[in-house]
Amino acid sequence: MHYYTTMRSAVGALKLVASDAGLTAILWENDAPDRVRLGAMTEGDDHPVLREAKRQIAAYFAGTLTAFTVPLDFHGTDFQKSVWEALLTIPFGQTRSYGEIARQIGRPGAARAVGAANGRNPISIIAPCHRVIGANGTLTGFAGGLEAKKLLLDLERVPA
Repeated sequence: MHYYTTMRSAVGALKLVASDAGLTAILWENDAPDRVRLGAMTEGDDHPVLREAKRQIAAYFAGTLTAFTVPLDFHGTDFQKSVWEALLTIPFGQTRSYGEIARQIGRPGAARAVGAANGRNPISIIAPCHRVIGANGTLTGFAGGLEAKKLLLDLERVPA
């Protein structure tokens, strides 16, 4: 069973989704309906994972939190999960290229596949796919839009 709540943020309304095991998704206001596939959901404003996720995300946007500790519950292929786990290792205020992530997970020729998995990251912001940029330093696709990606990087004071 999945539970959800919504919250306002500096990047618009976010829909937070959790299971009893942890946070499963952060969905954007204009998210493509098939980017993250979830089953039935019920409102869960009082769900402990959702309450904690809201608190931590608010603190992140307030500039008082640089590392999230809310439990995560990723659902995807083994390859996708390896990419998403690698995202969690990118320190606050730093970026990585798709190629660097591919090498980190032991698939050096899979930069494009890393990009595809990055685009399906269900837990944006916390699994910081916004910290992945093009090899030449350019901002590339982001489910929340490039303006949101730039805002998140600016919040972390990462030069674009």
